[in-house]
Amino acid sequence: MTVIGNHDALGTDGGVRLSEASARDFFELLKPRVMSLVVFTAFTGLMLAPGHLNPVLGVISILCIAVGAGASGALNMWYDADIDAVMTRTAKRPIPAGRILPQEALAFGLTLSVFSVVILGLAVNWFAAGLLAFTIFFYVVVYTMWLKRSTPQNIVIGGASGAFPPMIGWACVTGGISLDSILLFLVIFLWTPAHFWALALFKMRDYGAVGVPMMPNVVGEASTKNQIVAYAVLTALAAVAPAFTGLAGLGYGIFATLLGAVFIYCSIAVRRMPDGDERMVPAKKMFAYSILYLFAIFSALLADRLFEGLPNLLGGML
Repeated sequence: MTVIGNHDALGTDGGVRLSEASARDFFELLKPRVMSLVVFTAFTGLMLAPGHLNPVLGVISILCIAVGAGASGALNMWYDADIDAVMTRTAKRPIPAGRILPQEALAFGLTLSVFSVVILGLAVNWFAAGLLAFTIFFYVVVYTMWLKRSTPQNIVIGGASGAFPPMIGWACVTGGISLDSILLFLVIFLWTPAHFWALALFKMRDYGAVGVPMMPNVVGEASTKNQIVAYAVLTALAAVAPAFTGLAGLGYGIFATLLGAVFIYCSIAVRRMPDGDERMVPAKKMFAYSILYLFAIFSALLADRLFEGLPNLLGGML
């Protein structure tokens, strides 16, 4: 196993050339697919939070969270450019493909980070802004720079950064956190290992080539599969919990239970996969369903809140 070091993250190799970056390349630095999930979960947290937030401030809140998430993605791509160039699924990203200079990505990410945090603090509240700043720091420094290349628990611990957005959305409205916002955090936090390790199973060679200690490469396929099942069960339980805390109703609880049962079933299918399976179809299906699962859970939470307020809305119109 060869460990690739980030020896030239600033791109200071002595060469001088003009940037060939387009607006599309800079947009790609923001990891738009990841950003869409961040925006959606943050919006859910904002909508579920008790209290009222001016719609304009709500839009500003979501935009700031989106920009902060994009900044994290840009800084992650800046630091990981060396391993991205080797891995098949990331080799075409703007920096390893040579379309954006590393120092451009660094400046872009830092600028967006400061902008998103300051605007959120000035326009909404500084608690939410501080939580956004901590999230960016955690993803870039704690996960990307430290955990990712040093421990197979990188996704377990580092996954917290992806779980903060609904808490930030909640804090934008309330100025703090609560049991229910922590519950939203836990759903994503527990979901992340099962989701990402499914990907790591069928991308083991990529991670092995760059020396990133993903769970399948370090402890083997069998142990990873067992842990995927365990985290799938924990995720399903956490996702049903809002029906018991009063955050959501019985209908949501039933729907979340059904979704969770399928999630667990997919994880068991992965566990039954023979070691050394070249196609790894169950792992690929698990990865695809896990994305659908999280969107469905948060969509159901939003729908539950909408239906809860519908009688009052209709009553006011009559």
